[in-house]
Amino acid sequence: MTEEQAFTVKPLVLAYLGDGVYDLYIRSRLIEGKYRDAHDLHVKKIRFVNAAAQAYIIRELDERLTGRERDVTRYGRNAHSNTVPKNANVTDYHAATGFEALLGYLKLSEQEERLDQILELSYELIVKRENDG
Repeated sequence: MTEEQAFTVKPLVLAYLGDGVYDLYIRSRLIEGKYRDAHDLHVKKIRFVNAAAQAYIIRELDERLTGRERDVTRYGRNAHSNTVPKNANVTDYHAATGFEALLGYLKLSEQEERLDQILELSYELIVKRENDG
């Protein structure tokens, strides 16, 4: 799909895809490390895959995004679903939806190198935040 075609996909559909992309990336990264027990992997994954962490990531990445990437993120953030998870505040949830929409857009538009950069930066940001905190 071209960038223009991907840009016309509904933001919540992009976020749906981006959620899966991010979850799979984090799971793959975690099994490379010392977390081999399924329960430990799940607990560790939750630190990366939650609205607060994803909201933090997209705020930290904002200055590194292109104009189009910011637009996709904004469209995702402003798309309103009918539900908000009980363990997330509304602001973080919307920001996380923007992050997931960005990942979905990059995947659909076959910008694999940029997607890999964003995923790696995301992982590094959360690891750094955990180490600093």
